Amino acid sequence: LLYVLTKLQLDRRLIACVMTFGLITPYMFLPVGFGNIFLNQILLANVAKSGVDISQVNVTHAMGLPALGMVVGLLVAVFVSYRKKRVYDLEKIERVEQVAVQYNPLTLLVAGLAIASAFIIQLWLDSMIIGALAGFLIFSVSGIVRWRETDDLFTEGMKMMAMIGFIMIASSGFAEVLKATGDVRSLVEASAAFIGHSRGVGALLMLLVGLLVTMGIGSSFSTVPILAAIFVPLCVQLGFSPLAIVCIVGTAGALGDAGSPASDSTLGPTSGLNIDGQHHHIWDTVVPTFLHYNIPLLAFGWLAAMTL
Repeated sequence: LLYVLTKLQLDRRLIACVMTFGLITPYMFLPVGFGNIFLNQILLANVAKSGVDISQVNVTHAMGLPALGMVVGLLVAVFVSYRKKRVYDLEKIERVEQVAVQYNPLTLLVAGLAIASAFIIQLWLDSMIIGALAGFLIFSVSGIVRWRETDDLFTEGMKMMAMIGFIMIASSGFAEVLKATGDVRSLVEASAAFIGHSRGVGALLMLLVGLLVTMGIGSSFSTVPILAAIFVPLCVQLGFSPLAIVCIVGTAGALGDAGSPASDSTLGPTSGLNIDGQHHHIWDTVVPTFLHYNIPLLAFGWLAAMTL
């Protein structure tokens, strides 16, 4: 696709913003797939673990306004910031993009069936693993993926998922250390004394801290357990509702994911767009996504925290 996009003279910064939006917004708003892991298994679980009753909390409602902020950022990028054409060197792409792949109707049909089956079974059985296994089996049994290639494909997929799992386990352990040392309580008391009784200042400071922490770690999935251990007691002390607490912690965790140089949400688009050396990771991916997503996400997250 990169050759076609270059022929159309589309700004790659726009493509980076669109791809990053697609990687982040679904999981922070829709409780399906990775969204189910982030919203239910990580966000709600850690907020509940910190002592808040979440039985009446609708997580989609809590994250609705922050997700709308992401949509606003996307619209600004598409229709304002990067609507002008940008010229790239086609010869550089031609030298690196020489992959001869042929698709037939059967291949596309089986691929669509595998994707649809994985999605439907995941919703039906509430298990992403079984859904993914069903899609994998359809690919294998149909012969679209050769039996000799299945082991390598399966192993590569496990390597990718294992890294995500390791990050999540390590971050949960870090959060437990924060709780066990007792420093969380003193930090909360000191922060509450600085903030006073101002919920607006408290929400803003918590979101800014979440932005800095997530940018450093590069993963919102691994940030939430750490932030929940610190923010939930402070939110309770400031009198935020359970819905607002979920919104603050979730938004603080998602903040920075789009603008972190170490995030897979920025590294992924750069790895594809820079195949010919004409896309800079910092200036063409990190800075555009930071400006277009983190600023509106911060504003809409604060507004949601104050109104929920």
